[in-house]
Amino acid sequence: MHILGIRHHGPGSARNVKSFLEKTRPDIILVEGPPDADEILQWVGKEELKPPVAILVYQPDDAKQSVFYPFAEFSPEWQAILYARKNNIPVRFMDLPATHMLGVEKEERDKQKVAMQKSEEESDAHEEQRESEDTPTINSQQAVAGTEDEETRMVHKDPIAYLAAVAGYDDGEKWWDVMFEQRRNNEETFEAIAEAMSELRDTFPKKDNRKEQLREAYMRKVIRQAEREMFTNIAVICGAWHVPAFKNMPKQKEDNELLKGLPKVKVDCTWIPWTYNRLTFYSGYGAGIDSPGWYAHIWKYPEDNGTRWMSRVAELFRKKDMDVSVAHVIEAVRLAQDLAALRQLPRTGLHELNEATWSVLCNGENILLQLIEKELIVSDTIGEVPNDIPKPPLQLDIEKKQKKLRLSPTADWKDYLLDLRKENDLERSIFLHRLQILDIDWGKKSEVSGKGTFKEQWRLQWRPELSIDIIEKGTWGNTLEEAASAWVSHKCKEADSLQEVSDLLSQVIPAELAEAAKQVAQQINNMAAATNDVLELVKVIPGLTGIVRYGNVRQTDANMILTLLDSMVTRICIGLPVACCGIDESTASALTEDCTKIEHGIQLLKHEAFVQQWQQCLQTIAHNEQASPMLKGFAVRQLMDYKILQDDALYNVFYSSLSKAVAPSEAAAWLEGFLKGSGTILLLDESLWQIVNDWVRQLDDDTFVQLLPLLRRTFSTFSPAERRKIGEKVKRGGGSVLVIKTTNTLHNERAQQGIAVVMKLMGYEEMNLKIC
Repeated sequence: MHILGIRHHGPGSARNVKSFLEKTRPDIILVEGPPDADEILQWVGKEELKPPVAILVYQPDDAKQSVFYPFAEFSPEWQAILYARKNNIPVRFMDLPATHMLGVEKEERDKQKVAMQKSEEESDAHEEQRESEDTPTINSQQAVAGTEDEETRMVHKDPIAYLAAVAGYDDGEKWWDVMFEQRRNNEETFEAIAEAMSELRDTFPKKDNRKEQLREAYMRKVIRQAEREMFTNIAVICGAWHVPAFKNMPKQKEDNELLKGLPKVKVDCTWIPWTYNRLTFYSGYGAGIDSPGWYAHIWKYPEDNGTRWMSRVAELFRKKDMDVSVAHVIEAVRLAQDLAALRQLPRTGLHELNEATWSVLCNGENILLQLIEKELIVSDTIGEVPNDIPKPPLQLDIEKKQKKLRLSPTADWKDYLLDLRKENDLERSIFLHRLQILDIDWGKKSEVSGKGTFKEQWRLQWRPELSIDIIEKGTWGNTLEEAASAWVSHKCKEADSLQEVSDLLSQVIPAELAEAAKQVAQQINNMAAATNDVLELVKVIPGLTGIVRYGNVRQTDANMILTLLDSMVTRICIGLPVACCGIDESTASALTEDCTKIEHGIQLLKHEAFVQQWQQCLQTIAHNEQASPMLKGFAVRQLMDYKILQDDALYNVFYSSLSKAVAPSEAAAWLEGFLKGSGTILLLDESLWQIVNDWVRQLDDDTFVQLLPLLRRTFSTFSPAERRKIGEKVKRGGGSVLVIKTTNTLHNERAQQGIAVVMKLMGYEEMNLKIC
C-alpha cells in the first residue's frame, strides 16, 4: 500500500502523484472524497468536463444542506482520478460518505438547538437570583478561555505554521509552496511529508475532533475492503494530515465501534462548474489556496523561470493601455531571479516575481499589483460541465436557455445593455426577471439614464452556489416558467400586506407570467376591497401605474391593472380628504410624498376619469380647514398647475395661508407642501415671490430661528439650477429686500458693515440688507 500525502490543489503534489502512479502502476486507487459520488467519476476524462469543476452533494429535500468538493487541473486528486480513468484502473472515493457527514451535522444542529433552549430556560430561571446576589456573570467563551491550557490553545493555529516558523518562514502556505510545490523529481517527498505529519500529530493530539476521527475510521474501512478484494498494489491519495492515521492502523473492531449507528440522510450528486476565485482562502474555502491562477501557470509551464509569467503581466498591462517594453520584462525577470538566489530558494517564486513587478513595471504603485492579483494570480477562470450529466430538470432548462440566449456564465462581471424592442434582448430580460423572482440572483438590474423605458442594464456574474439555489427551487417546477409561476403563487398566498402583493405584481409583469399575474391581481383586488386603510392604498397606486407603463413597453395587456386602478383610485379620492386630518408632521410628510407619486402616475396614464376624480379630491383637501397644512399646500399647488385655482382666487388662498393669523409652523408646512418638488413658481410669478418674501420679513427673531430648519428643508429639495436662479434673482434685487436674521448680540450697525463686506466679496454688491 502506497500512502501519498498531498496538499489539496497543489501543482507540485499533483505532479509528484502523477509521476508516482505512472511508475508504480497500482491496481486500484483510493482518493479522499465522498463515496456517494463514485458513480459520476465516469465523466472524468471526457473533453466536455473541463476543470475547475466541483462535485456537489446535496439533500434533495433540503438543498441548502450540501457539500462542495472542488477540483482544478492541478489538484492531485483530479490527476489521480484522470490517470485511473485513462488506464482503466478502479478508482474509488474513501472519505466519510456525505450521507453520514450531513447526517452527523444535522444531529449536531439538533443538539445545539436543544442545548440553547435549555440554556435560555435556565438563564430565565436564575436571572432574578443573579440580580439579587449581584454576582458577576461569565459567558461561555470567557469560561473556556479561562480554563484552556496552553496545548489546547496552540492547536487552534494551523500546525504546519509551526514547521514554517522553525524553517524561518512567517507563512505556512509559503513554506509549503517552497518545500513541496516547487520541488520537482524528488522521490522522497511523500516520505518526508509522512514523517513531518507524524511529528505534528504526536505533538498536537487534541487536533483530532469527532468528525476527523469518523472520517479517518471510514478511510481505513475502505482500505481494508480493498485488501479483502485481493488488490495487492493500492495507492491512497489523501490530505497530508491524514497520512499517519493509515501508517499504523488500529484494530478493525475499534473503527467499527466508532462508525456504528451513524445517522443518515438521503443525498444526490452532480458535477457543477467551479471558479478559480472560489478556490481561494478569501472565498471561505477551508482548503483554499492564495494563488490558483499562479498554480495553474506553474502546472502548465513547470520549467518557466519567470519569463513567461512576466510576459503575461506585460500583456495585461498593454491591454490596459500602459507602456511596457521588452526591456522592462527582462529587467523584472532578472531582479526576480536575483531575489530568489539571495534568499537561497530553489527557483523563482510568485513572491519574488511580484516584488520585481512592483519595482520595475508598477513603479511602486500597489494598485497595479491588485490588478495582477485579480487577473492573473487568482484569475476568473470557470470550468465547463457536459450537458448530458444527470442534473435536476430545472437546472437543465436554465442551462438550455442560457445557451439559446447566448448568456454564458462567467466568473467575472459581464454587463449587458438590453434593448426591449429587439426580440432576443426581450427574451433575455424575461429570462433574467424570472430568475430574480426565484431569488436566483445571477443578474443585478441597474437604472439606465434617459427617458425611454425600452432599455435595461444588467450585470451578470456566475457563482457556484447559485447551483444550490437552482436545485432548491427545482421543487416548484421542472422548467423556469413553471417554477417561477408556482413560487409567485406561494408568495402571494403568504403575503400579509397589500404593498407586498403589489411589489410581487411588479416583478411578475416583466417576467411575462400571465397566469401568475392574474392570480396576483385578483389577490390585490381582494385585499384592497377588504382594507379600510386608505393610506395603504395610497402606497400601492404609484407602483401599479408604473406597471401599466412598463406593460405597454412590453406589449402586454394593461387592462387588468387599469381595472384594479379604477376601483382603488375611486376609494382613495373619497377617503384621502379624511385621512389628511389629525395626522402628525412625519405622517403628513410621508403622505405628501405618496400623493406626489400618485400625481405623477395619473399624469402618466392620462386617464380622463382618474384625472377628474383626483382634481375633486384635491379641491376637497385644499378647502378643508382640518386637513394637514402641508397637504393643503400640496393640493393648492396641484390645482394651480391644473389651472383650476388661479388669479385672485389663488392669491387669496396664498395670503390667507401665510397671514400673521396663522401659526408660523403651520404656514411653513403649508409653504413646504406648495413648493414641493419645484421652486420654478417663485421664479416666474413675481406676486408669489413678494408674498413669500413679505411673510419672511414679518417674522420676529425667535420665530425665524424656530422655522429656519423647515425653510431650509423646503428649499433644499429644489434642483441646483433652481437654487442658483433664485440666488441670482435675490442678487439683482428681485423687488425684495434680503433679510438677515441673527441671534448674536452684535450691534446692528457693526453687523450691517461686516455682512455687507462679506456679501460684496461673494459677488452680491447691489443687495438691500436688513439686519435683525
